[in-house]
Amino acid sequence: MFKGLNLIEFSERFATDDDCRKYLSEIKRENGYQCGKCRHTHYYEIKKVGSRQCVNCKYAESATARTLFHKVKFPLRKAFYIAFMVVTNKKGMSSYELSRKLGLRQKTCWSFKQKVIEAMKSGGNNPFKGDIEVDEFYVGGPEAGNTGRGNKTKQQVVMAIQTDGFGIHRCYAKVIPSAHSAELQVFFDQHIDKDANMRTDGWKGYTSLKQRYPGIKQEVSAKGKAFPLMHRQIMMFKSWLRGTHHHCTYLQKYIDEFCYRFNRLKYQDTLFHRLIERMVFNQPLFYQN
Repeated sequence: MFKGLNLIEFSERFATDDDCRKYLSEIKRENGYQCGKCRHTHYYEIKKVGSRQCVNCKYAESATARTLFHKVKFPLRKAFYIAFMVVTNKKGMSSYELSRKLGLRQKTCWSFKQKVIEAMKSGGNNPFKGDIEVDEFYVGGPEAGNTGRGNKTKQQVVMAIQTDGFGIHRCYAKVIPSAHSAELQVFFDQHIDKDANMRTDGWKGYTSLKQRYPGIKQEVSAKGKAFPLMHRQIMMFKSWLRGTHHHCTYLQKYIDEFCYRFNRLKYQDTLFHRLIERMVFNQPLFYQN
């Protein structure tokens, strides 16, 4: 397992494409080999590093097959660099910056970064418990004559933060078409335990959810003063979005990226390895560039 944030150590550990293939193969077959076609569990070693050939059906499978590295058309080492720089850089990294640093086309970097972010998406397997705050906010440019909920061009987001004695422990957020209770309930069901203690503002969309989530307590927001941690988190996200991506075209993907890094601040040494694990066990994606 590779640990750490040091770029020199990373470059030494993954000096060749074969180093990367071996690493992927070790993760992919950690619990044993299974043929991707017939599910047989015995194989032959073949010449290409990390590849296996099934004894039963003779299907040969590479280390990148059936992963988010499937059919990568540029050096695998550079794909590892993209994943490393995106996940370990505190502010992430835009596809333009990746292009300059790695000597790849910007569209190539953008396409592969989408695969990296796909692996950062929350599976909803660890719902928030304990003390939670929930709020919605808008992202996007101004619209003449409209503000707040009347704005038609901005995108609306609902965010939940789990707090502890030291501040914010975790956060999740989701783009929603509206702040109606039905949309909010979908987010709650995905990310919040039904017995959690939740603080929200007085928006009526939360009121009808109290029967399903009895821990909801509505309070007057006082323009954010009653929820200082939540509003600090929202401002942090917006500042990061402006500084790194400069737009909100792919807002949910950017939210996933932001939350993935934030929720793992205490585990930075294993950020890269855990991300590669997710990329290995995700289904392939293809983008035209």
